[in-house]
Amino acid sequence: MARVSSATVRVDGEVVGHIDGPGLLVLLGVHRDDTPDAVPVMARKLHELRILPGEQSCADAAAPLLVVSQFTLYGETRKGRRPSWSAAARPEHAEPLVEAVVAALRERGAEVATGVFGAMMAVESVNEGPFTVLVEV
Repeated sequence: MARVSSATVRVDGEVVGHIDGPGLLVLLGVHRDDTPDAVPVMARKLHELRILPGEQSCADAAAPLLVVSQFTLYGETRKGRRPSWSAAARPEHAEPLVEAVVAALRERGAEVATGVFGAMMAVESVNEGPFTVLVEV
């Protein structure tokens, strides 16, 4: 997750998601062992983590989030010269969890833009800081 002043995601050259910040660009990876129990915890953490200017959260500042699914976060590179994706959840498992996190954020009142699950996406961001953290639940 990166603190941004703006972020955009495009599919086939068309903007499908955009935020103006301060806000958060969330690259959301789903592990093969993740369950729906993690959804409310992740949504709360993303919405309430105090990493915006002035130690505010998205909840405090009514700041937007751009959530982009990113299975490559679970690429294993310890052996060989090609990443292994075996830790990443299969699409049929991951997509509902990504959608559930987005829905849970919106239920909390968050402004959320998204990418397109499984699409080849071009993601642009203007990081603030830079300030990037790994959030695991």
